[in-house]
Amino acid sequence: MIARNATALCLTLSLLAACGQQDEKLPAKGKTAKPAISRDEAPIAAQTDQPGTPMAERVAVVGLLNKRNGQTRDFELKPGQSVRVGKVVIRVRACERTAPWETYPDQGAFVQVIVRERPRGTNDAERWAQIFSGWLFKENPAANIIQHPIYDVWVKECRMSFPGEEPAPGELAEPEKSGDKPEASSKSSAPQSPAAPARAKPEPEAPAEDDAADEAEGEATIET
Repeated sequence: MIARNATALCLTLSLLAACGQQDEKLPAKGKTAKPAISRDEAPIAAQTDQPGTPMAERVAVVGLLNKRNGQTRDFELKPGQSVRVGKVVIRVRACERTAPWETYPDQGAFVQVIVRERPRGTNDAERWAQIFSGWLFKENPAANIIQHPIYDVWVKECRMSFPGEEPAPGELAEPEKSGDKPEASSKSSAPQSPAAPARAKPEPEAPAEDDAADEAEGEATIET
């Protein structure tokens, strides 16, 4: 009898243990198992559109000073465009302006300046070298300075607009009406004297060699 009772007790304990293992494998009611996330998968960053004019449609107004002859010129470049003036190339990569609701307004552009010159302290041939690459700001020019003995470049404006800055329909210039134009004066019937022949303009003098070199250096070509 004792052996039979011990055998029955062992069978009962084994059945209870098997049921417990099955309960642990089954998920709880109303809950679903979450898929495992691999550590190698990085979360995808949310993409937000930049407010205002798209970057490709903005226009940066950049000034160039030639310290050798004191000439200054302004260029209008879109991001991705470059201009060459003699031995200097100016390339604009980006253009930004603070929003109208910000406290301290400012505007600037990411500019790269490339100059063709002889390496300092050598007699080697002239070569193209990038002397500057970074942001230039209009209201804070001391934040980034181009240090070159001949050329200086600065940002004057970044032409772009933000939502809400477009002019209202009533503010647009109305086309001139036919009644607003002044009436043409009636021609006089009295005989008029013939017009005097136009005087020939004097031919300009040929520039000197130094002036001709400066003019050749001042020719600008804009590339995209």
